[in-house]
Amino acid sequence: MRKKNFAMGKGKYYFNVKTGQQSITIKREARDEAELAYKKYISLGKHCEWLGKWNGKEFADTTLTAKKR
Repeated sequence: MRKKNFAMGKGKYYFNVKTGQQSITIKREARDEAELAYKKYISLGKHCEWLGKWNGKEFADTTLTAKKR
């Protein structure tokens, strides 16, 4: 697996969208924006992995809420 060629920002939310053999990492500033984008990719039939909020050393806040929109 290749190393990511960018630095992750503290306090930002991340998720991966898997496309074939590649995995694209997407970030959002706010949790609600990140969840909305994640759910949109899921509704399009994409395989996604929620990573959570990056705190500088590891991912925290790694569970999704089950809100109805």
